[in-house]
Amino acid sequence: MEYLSDEADKRIRHMLSMPFIWIMIVPIVFLDITLYIYQQIVFYLYDLEYIDRSKYIKIDRHKLSYLNPLEKLNCAYCGYSNGLLAYALAIAAQTELYWCGIKHAKDPEFVAPDHHQKFAEYNNKKDFDRKYKK
Repeated sequence: MEYLSDEADKRIRHMLSMPFIWIMIVPIVFLDITLYIYQQIVFYLYDLEYIDRSKYIKIDRHKLSYLNPLEKLNCAYCGYSNGLLAYALAIAAQTELYWCGIKHAKDPEFVAPDHHQKFAEYNNKKDFDRKYKK
């Protein structure tokens, strides 16, 4: 039985994965739209500072002359989707801080997001009251 070269095998695996990667553009764009609506309504009602979307989404690698058109398109997609997810995390973090800024119980397996540093300690009513019962 003849095996494909590593390069041919890699190309086939890339081609097989592309539909799964690119179909994600649908929920990503939907998330973008709903985040905008969410932030416009909820942050206004809570009197929270708006998160600046442009600080999270950076699309500039498509300008690199050494990339072929497909690589440029993929770089634009990654800049948009990864930036949007970071933007979504910032919005979720601001909302979580507003509603439930309590750290989780100690767990060495849990990777706490950076914004949890501002939260009240777990099972510490005095800390919670100091931060949220003003």
